[in-house]
Amino acid sequence: MGSTRLRPLISLPVRYQILFYDYVDDVLERRGPYRERHLAGIRAEREAGRVVMAGAVGDPPHGAVIVFGDVDRDLIEAFAGSDPYAEAGLIAAWRVEPWNVV
Repeated sequence: MGSTRLRPLISLPVRYQILFYDYVDDVLERRGPYRERHLAGIRAEREAGRVVMAGAVGDPPHGAVIVFGDVDRDLIEAFAGSDPYAEAGLIAAWRVEPWNVV
């Protein structure tokens, strides 16, 4: 018998960029008017192949994580700056960090 090697089911980029959001304390009370546009922006980036996954963190949410593929940091910064949550003052801070998947 030969050796059996496991192969990945999908081909993943070696490197991702993660956009971290820290929300303001009262985000749940204030996000309503901006939520659909915020989610639509994430969906558009996912459909374009730039966002891999995204979601709020915490219960109740205190922030979010948006995982981009290996795209240009300027694109991610432009996305964060034009996010309806950012424009409405719902994001207290954000940062982009590279993530090397092993």
